[in-house]
Amino acid sequence: MISVSDEQFSQIIGEAMDELPQERISGLKNVAIVYEDEPSQEQRQKLKLRNSQTLYGLYEGIPLTKRPAADSIMGGGPMYLPDKITIFKLPIAAASNSLPELKEHVKHTVWHEIAHYYGLDHDQIHNLE
Repeated sequence: MISVSDEQFSQIIGEAMDELPQERISGLKNVAIVYEDEPSQEQRQKLKLRNSQTLYGLYEGIPLTKRPAADSIMGGGPMYLPDKITIFKLPIAAASNSLPELKEHVKHTVWHEIAHYYGLDHDQIHNLE
C-alpha cells in the first residue's frame, strides 16, 4: 500500500485526465469528478457489494446513450442533476505498491468511469482496453 495526501491524489486525478484522449474529456458536460476515501455505506448497498469487495470508482448519473436526443439545457429538454464520478483513494492506494502503479490505477479508473458516462457497459469497456 502506498500513502498519498489528499492534495497529491487530487493532482494525480488531474494528471490522469490530461493524459486521456481530450475529445473524451471535452465531451464531458455537467459532470463532477470528485474523490472520497472509500465508498459510502449507501453506495455499497446500492451496488450490493459484500464486505470483501472493493470499488475503485463509481459513475452516478444518466449515461448519454440513455438521454433523449433533444436533451440540452437551452433547448428546453429535460434537465438533469450533474452526473458524478467518484474515485476512491484508499482502495486504489491499497492495491498500489508504488506511485507509478497508483497513477496507472487512477488513470484506468477515471477512464473506466468516463466510459460509463458515454454509455459503455463493462464488456464494451474491457473490449476497448
